[in-house]
Amino acid sequence: MHIASKLRASHLGLSISGIGAGLAWLAFGLSCLWWPDIGDWPRTEAVAYTAFAVAAAIVVATAARGALGKFGAGLQQRAPWFLALGLFLTLWEVTTAKFAWLPLPFFPPPQSIVEVYTDDLPKLLDSVFASVKLQLGGYFIGATVGFLTGVSIGWSRAVGYWVHPVLRFIGPLPATAWLPIAFFTFPSSWSASTFLIALATGFPVTVLTWSGVASVSSAYYDVARTLGAKPSFLVLKVAIPAALPHVFVGLFMGLGSSFAVLVVAEMIGVKAGLGWYLQWAQGWAAYANMYAALIVMSLLCSGAITLLFRTRDHLLVWQKGVVKW
Repeated sequence: MHIASKLRASHLGLSISGIGAGLAWLAFGLSCLWWPDIGDWPRTEAVAYTAFAVAAAIVVATAARGALGKFGAGLQQRAPWFLALGLFLTLWEVTTAKFAWLPLPFFPPPQSIVEVYTDDLPKLLDSVFASVKLQLGGYFIGATVGFLTGVSIGWSRAVGYWVHPVLRFIGPLPATAWLPIAFFTFPSSWSASTFLIALATGFPVTVLTWSGVASVSSAYYDVARTLGAKPSFLVLKVAIPAALPHVFVGLFMGLGSSFAVLVVAEMIGVKAGLGWYLQWAQGWAAYANMYAALIVMSLLCSGAITLLFRTRDHLLVWQKGVVKW
């Protein structure tokens, strides 16, 4: 009886959250239409009708969550976030487009962000493509070099003797500190930016891979040698698999560092990409474009981390679900 009452209370709480989320999105739509805009934003009605559609979808999904299976359960689990988002958008709309309590153009309303995605989409997509191409190239180079260097240092004392001092000298320095040298040394701003992204990625991957290989228990090697394993087998089948949890930590850290360097490099040297788009928008006081680009950058970074988590969960099955993203 006690468990059943808890389940009923839980279902009731989810239903209330779902209905509240629907009402919040309804309030957002009404706030768009109830008062006139103080500026000229042609996407106001479209945003309002979209909010009404979202509100209706949330209410229907709440009422039919049993028939929707996992999708309905997931939607209901996120109902408090939909509620918070609806209230935030309503407050944002009222304080900007309706009463200008927040100064324009520094705080544009939601419909101006939507207008950027509809009217300036080609330029934004070109910037996304340029950033993704630059980011992937630098990140994969840095991750590959860092992984190989980390394995070499962790396995060979001779390699560690020569590489470790260089790593201690170069690694702690921010990759952006090398901007003047990189842009002077490399033949193009693109290659210089790729080098800086690789540098930002490579250091954490190297250190964490090295730590993982060095921390493998010697008992594993002793057992493998007893069975006749060669040095190559010890590296490929013992050291690297045991070090993979550390490697993925380095990859996550390198991903965050590489995104920061990407934006700085595009703002300063590369005349393409989301960093360049941010600089262009700021120069023209197009703050709606700037916020739209920031949202896209956040989604790209979050998507990259999600993909990395999926890869880790696939390779390290025993760690699946330990840390969720």
